[in-house]
Amino acid sequence: MNKADIKKVVLAYSGGLDTSIIIPWLKENYNNCEVIAVSGNVGQADELEGLEEKAIKTGASKCYIEDLTDEYVEDFIIPCVKAGAKYEDYLLGTSHARPIIAKRLVEIAKAEGADAIAHGCTGKGNDQVRFELTIKAFAPDMPIIAPWREWEIKGRDEEIAYAEAHNVPLRITRETNYSKDKNMWHLSHEGLDLEDPGNEPQYEKPGFLEMSVSPINAPDVPTYVTIDFEKGVPTKLDGVAMSQKDIVLKLNEIGGANGIGLLDIVENRLVGMKCRGVYETPGGAILYKALNVLETLCLDKYAAHKKQELSVCYADLVYNGQWFTPLRTALAAFVDSLMENVTGTVRLKLYKGNMINAGVWSPYSLYDPEICTFEEDHVYNQADATGFINLFGLPLKVQAQVNAKNGKQ
Repeated sequence: MNKADIKKVVLAYSGGLDTSIIIPWLKENYNNCEVIAVSGNVGQADELEGLEEKAIKTGASKCYIEDLTDEYVEDFIIPCVKAGAKYEDYLLGTSHARPIIAKRLVEIAKAEGADAIAHGCTGKGNDQVRFELTIKAFAPDMPIIAPWREWEIKGRDEEIAYAEAHNVPLRITRETNYSKDKNMWHLSHEGLDLEDPGNEPQYEKPGFLEMSVSPINAPDVPTYVTIDFEKGVPTKLDGVAMSQKDIVLKLNEIGGANGIGLLDIVENRLVGMKCRGVYETPGGAILYKALNVLETLCLDKYAAHKKQELSVCYADLVYNGQWFTPLRTALAAFVDSLMENVTGTVRLKLYKGNMINAGVWSPYSLYDPEICTFEEDHVYNQADATGFINLFGLPLKVQAQVNAKNGKQ
């Protein structure tokens, strides 16, 4: 990439520390190029306030703020819920937000006739891969600028110093400088005291948690929640029909108030290192739990087990930025087929960070109480088990006989 050819750059812009200083940095290092800021609204709420004004004051020529919330829930979040996709228990909150934002970046870059796309991802993180693989999927020849892989800045303290020197307004200080990512699905926390896995997260410290409360501070009485699903998709909450987005938002409120969905893990990043993160995913945790409970009624043994196996593959693809790949698309089709009869109602009891099964119903239930009862029944012949065990155990019997002939125990 020849810097002299870069006249107009579209920047993935959040208004956070990294992207805030990238605007002046691009203009300083790329021949005072035009910078167009693009923010994808995936539910980060108050973080969008004043974003356009800030971008313009910092040097951007314009700022797009694109509402992607409905598409994000329906086409990215819910497919992962249906797939049961978790990456080492992480519910993929940052992972599935990046491809939808990057896809919109490409669309705007093409419409604006941009010469390059820039992002603020570090060279240590997963997001650089997620952004760039999506860009390659939709604009394979588009140059990509990743300042963290070029500039002399070494860490977040130096970023803050650069911002102060260039009069870039920040909402953080060196003392509150957690690296956070927030959207309608989750909030992640990294850095500062969390870099030492021996430090307990400060769940009870005011201001640390934003979507949830500590289970210690949750109500002393349980909250019941009922969710209806049709073909694996949530359609009603407590009997009221809602959009998928509104169900997620309402469950965030309910789950957050009850301390649901907190996760503290050391995960294996794509780039090879381990990283400690604390996640808040209150509504997401409830949806994953509820759908899993419903599946225990509606999926047969082999379908359920194969889904569990493939959910790991699905999660790996999403975590690794491979959303727009043939395999991810094929796995999604498999999941949609499997969800054909996953329809019904689940009731959960939420209490101080716990989700307790409180009832499940489905017209497609494979659970037959007359067959599995411990009382007298007229549909199951227990004598049939003798022949079944003889056939099922035949390979073991033959192996034992052969071993005995050859003097092996």
